[in-house]
Amino acid sequence: MSELVPFTIAISDEAVADLKQRLALTRWPEAETTGDWNQGAPLTYVQELAEYWAGDYDHQRLANQLNAYPNFKTELMGLDIHFLHIRSSNEEARPLLLTHGWPGSIVEFLKVIAPLTEPQNHGGKAEDAFHLVIPSLPGFGFSGKPTETGWGVQKTADAWAALMARLGYDKYFAQGGDWGAIVTSHIGRQDPEHCLGIHINMVVVPPDATATDLTDIERSALAGWQFYQEWDSGYSKQQATRPQTLGYGLVDSPTGQAAWIVEKFYQWMDCNGHPENIVSRDELLDNIMVYWLNGAGASSARIYWESFGAAAANALPVEVPMGASVFPKEIFRTSQRFASAVYKNIVFWRDKDAGGHFAAFEQPATFVSEVRDCFAGMPQP
Repeated sequence: MSELVPFTIAISDEAVADLKQRLALTRWPEAETTGDWNQGAPLTYVQELAEYWAGDYDHQRLANQLNAYPNFKTELMGLDIHFLHIRSSNEEARPLLLTHGWPGSIVEFLKVIAPLTEPQNHGGKAEDAFHLVIPSLPGFGFSGKPTETGWGVQKTADAWAALMARLGYDKYFAQGGDWGAIVTSHIGRQDPEHCLGIHINMVVVPPDATATDLTDIERSALAGWQFYQEWDSGYSKQQATRPQTLGYGLVDSPTGQAAWIVEKFYQWMDCNGHPENIVSRDELLDNIMVYWLNGAGASSARIYWESFGAAAANALPVEVPMGASVFPKEIFRTSQRFASAVYKNIVFWRDKDAGGHFAAFEQPATFVSEVRDCFAGMPQP
């Protein structure tokens, strides 16, 4: 399937009935002993979420939202990849590749599609416009699931470069967060002939703890790295070592899949103690539905198994122009001076006052502004 094949998301009545039955038959654990999120997603909240998912949630909502845009599938390196391709009405718009991470999905970008493609209708100018390409990572969403090893971040970056070429974009920009930031960085390394610059909202270059002149931001960033190692990284160790074992529970239980995801939204968003303070319950479930419908509990986790051994490659220099927006609740933060050890041509750097790991999802207006400002200062296609 080297050609581009139009694709329509379809959610069958049978899939909805199965989901509702599984939610109704959930075997619940006892409540946490702390009465808060310290031991994980609290029982009362997960029960509320499951009840809403089974009853009041519009089970066609995800399909309706995604099908409002042009969806396609194409075969890249032997794997069917799903992506959105939204062209601006401005033919001079610049091509921009957006890549999500885990436990996110293309749902994260829904609120920024219109202002990025048609900025003249959203407080910007026509010359700010982008043509958007938004793929689902291998094993995620409606993309195919690898049946053999090898689909780590570097191969994904090569596949994304091939996708942009197939779409006819000889020159393009790339943006990403979470795994998308790492894939995007590898695109900068591996396809500098065509990728004119990158913007990321998670910079995985730790501050040097031995430095004697650390700034307040750098000290805060180091504390964040330490907290992650001590309290927040268990999921990644499991997914990096035994994704198959984890998958049995996540693919079988919608409640389990929801709790596994929503706990990270609580922890990583700048949400003042509750995920629904910053995104709606419907939006949370839209993202969870992407994983549930496609049984992606194991296949999405494998990106950790595939990619955690690539630490040396992640430290190789990136020479293309790079910009970063660092949000205060991001998992991994750093400063421009430490990031420059890897990113050799930093042309844009901003430390933001509000926001977290899911930048486009949480702070869409800020995200759009950052992307516009960043790429405006780079060589244009």
